[in-house]
Amino acid sequence: MIDPVLQIRSLTKTFAGPRRRVVLENLNLHLAVGDYIAVMGESGVGKSTLLNLVAGLDRPDGGEILIDGVSLADLDDDALTRLRGERMGFVFQAFHILPYLSVFQNVELPLRLMRSKLDEPRARTLRVLRAVGLEDRAVSMPRELSGGELQRVAIARALVHAPKLVLADEPTGNLDPESATQVLALLRDQVKANHAAGILVTHSYAAAQTADQVYLLTAHGLRVREN
Repeated sequence: MIDPVLQIRSLTKTFAGPRRRVVLENLNLHLAVGDYIAVMGESGVGKSTLLNLVAGLDRPDGGEILIDGVSLADLDDDALTRLRGERMGFVFQAFHILPYLSVFQNVELPLRLMRSKLDEPRARTLRVLRAVGLEDRAVSMPRELSGGELQRVAIARALVHAPKLVLADEPTGNLDPESATQVLALLRDQVKANHAAGILVTHSYAAAQTADQVYLLTAHGLRVREN
């Protein structure tokens, strides 16, 4: 049996207020190396909440989340920060590329921040840039790149430190359809090539179709979406 990268067991999250609202209830999910899924759902149903919980940016009211066998409930804030830096990669709708750093420096940044123990960080950065088709843009500044190229930089940065889990939140929301198609295929292929697991959150059914399996998140839980 392949060891799971992500295990979610009976996850529950509520928001307090004048009207207490249950956002996630008894949610279960299991991802192994190579699994790449899409999660769809209406606005407000809890897609971003789910990502925040998996990333350890928020705490559930019930249930358990394990990354690589480590329960997030057992970690304090500092340990969660280290786990995110070492074992997770993030790709967002907004590129979050630092404008005063070159393409190479943006991609290399996670290795510097975590004082990476990976061998040859410069060589690894160049390999990842080559994998996303940007090796010849390494010294370029972000202002010189197209939207599709900027999102490729974001993907390279998310993968450079060899994370076990990649979380993508509407990563093509700011791209034209052609660039979006290329970026989605690249993201899927690179998650698998790097022996990671990935979750793509999207409103777009076309985008979701690039994943191995599409899940629908509703008030009643998470279920496989039927074609």
